[in-house]
Amino acid sequence: MSGAVMIQGTGSNVGKSLLVAGLARAMARRGLSVRPFKPQNMSNNAAVTADGGEIGRAQALQALACGLPPETGMNPVLLKPESDRGAQVILNGARLITVAARDYAALKPRLLPEVLRAFEGQKAQADIVLVEGAGSPAEINLRAGDIANMGFAEAADLPVILAGDIDRGGVIAQLVGTHAVLPAGDRDRIAGFLVNKFRGDPALFSEGRQEIAARTGWADLGLLPWFDGASSLPAEDALDIAGGGSGALKIAVPRLSRIANFDDLDPLKLEPGVTVEMVPPGQALPGDADLILLPGSKSTIADLAFLRAQGWDIDIHAHHRRGGRILGICGGYQMLGRSIADPDGIEGPPGRVDGLGLLEVETVMSPDKRVTQITARTADGLEVTGYEIHLGQSDGPDRDRAWLTVEGRSEGAASRDGQVQGCYLHGLFASDGFRAAYLAALGAAPSTLAYGDAVTSTLDALADHLEKHADIDAILKIAEL
Repeated sequence: MSGAVMIQGTGSNVGKSLLVAGLARAMARRGLSVRPFKPQNMSNNAAVTADGGEIGRAQALQALACGLPPETGMNPVLLKPESDRGAQVILNGARLITVAARDYAALKPRLLPEVLRAFEGQKAQADIVLVEGAGSPAEINLRAGDIANMGFAEAADLPVILAGDIDRGGVIAQLVGTHAVLPAGDRDRIAGFLVNKFRGDPALFSEGRQEIAARTGWADLGLLPWFDGASSLPAEDALDIAGGGSGALKIAVPRLSRIANFDDLDPLKLEPGVTVEMVPPGQALPGDADLILLPGSKSTIADLAFLRAQGWDIDIHAHHRRGGRILGICGGYQMLGRSIADPDGIEGPPGRVDGLGLLEVETVMSPDKRVTQITARTADGLEVTGYEIHLGQSDGPDRDRAWLTVEGRSEGAASRDGQVQGCYLHGLFASDGFRAAYLAALGAAPSTLAYGDAVTSTLDALADHLEKHADIDAILKIAEL
């Protein structure tokens, strides 16, 4: 017999994704077959599955915690914002449509059967499925047709555990307030609560926990102290991107408005000889950077305009004149070229814009989206694993100096002086040998970091953390195991 439980939150960024990852790891270590599931996610940080589909990066991390490869069925609906008012809808790993936010509600009844089918597929293969909600069930204005929180829990007949974030303050109001605004049927689905991200002496909040339990009737499933290792795990939300490290080699990354697939930065932040500095809008790129890294973007042309509005184009050219190195990945690669053409209006109005002109390549957007896992090799024979997820193709004289080879074809481009490089390969810095060689060429101290092992160790530490501070036996009972 299999069971399932849904972890919802009192708001965004309360830690639902890591709670599911940590619980998955802890339960898997108990010998259970565990699978993650998120009915609907909204993120431009996607992972690519073996069959060429897209899911949220958090579900890929949760799959790793379960000891499984990521599958499209773990996140059947992925919304990838393309503007403030619209998003691309990914269904079962493939692009379905781009829809305005106001029109998405009409689409949800069509999506719910697909979501339930995917959930049943996961449940059929597991002892327990850990389901992650999105946002908050307290957004009762979105309850009609909901497939992300209580609407899905009702359709799949799931018990719910509600997590609150004490670090942002007002956690009693978060939890008790959610109880107050939910309709009775939804309120009764909640079996217990967790208080996450606590700092200080736990005894100081014992009365607070008692008040929450008394006012809601929900079981107190634990007070979870702040987990320092969270910053070592891949972030899903762009709001969670932070710099890291304190090494001598500085990598500057402009925080683009539609930054995407920023997991490229995660291994770099763990390198002891490196500092990754995320540069916010309105602030100049640092003049002492060793490398400027232009990250991926969900809307390259719009983000290129955003980059210019910050004056970052001036900073990038000044860095180049000083002999500095520049690397563009995916959308950042496209920005470095001479031009970007969008004749079919895929990203906006049809047209053509000038790029930064630091690579002799031109990009043409096309409707065909390339989504695939990749194994590449450098000219020195180093293996690089990663994935491609992009629209458009880039070509020009600097492609003759491509620095990667993928299944016999060249990938990427480099300027004549060798200062500027670009490629479509995401995740390349997760390959330890390549990362060490690349950073050594920039002057970094020798590194022995094994990135995959570091992530695995952090997931184990997160599981230990939850075993100590959460009532996992009670959670399993709630899930009917």
